Amino acid sequence: METPYTTYKKSEFIETDTGNKVSRRSLISGSQNIVLGGKTVVHSKCTIRGDLRRAGPTHQAAVLIGRFCWLGPFSVLRPPYKTYKGIFSYYPLKIGDHVDIGENSIIEAASIGSYVVIGKNCVVGRFAIIKDCCLIEDGAVIAPNTVVPPFSVVSGGPPAKVVSQLPESTQDVFEARSKDKYAKFVPE
Repeated sequence: METPYTTYKKSEFIETDTGNKVSRRSLISGSQNIVLGGKTVVHSKCTIRGDLRRAGPTHQAAVLIGRFCWLGPFSVLRPPYKTYKGIFSYYPLKIGDHVDIGENSIIEAASIGSYVVIGKNCVVGRFAIIKDCCLIEDGAVIAPNTVVPPFSVVSGGPPAKVVSQLPESTQDVFEARSKDKYAKFVPE
């Protein structure tokens, strides 16, 4: 199935030198602590919380997002947190390349690998790890500290369960789809 063209108002998006397209209506807190890899689209009402990071002199980014990612409307990305030895602290949220996050999804994972599609209305709990080449179906609720193995299809919840496996060609398919989706996201 071919990806349809999606148009947007050029005045609503800021395009960076590396090809990132960020909606002026998105909420980005602590932008100095957020790294966008390039050719990533951040839709309106998407919230990225870069201000939630470890206290202290470290210059570690709070949210790292790879290339050709798609952050849907009303999605929320915030770093995971925990209390360790009596000290409350945030930890980095790392997202790989070619990741598609559906609208209304909440992400607090420690790590999301490359070539991952997360459907609409999903919740990815604190410190969850999603390995490469996974499909998280609409409405899935992944419990905190869950590790999703590579090439998994995850559905349901809470807690979500692995319901099937993806073929080895998944990486190529997801990469082609994300590049095509970015290429067909054009101004009016």
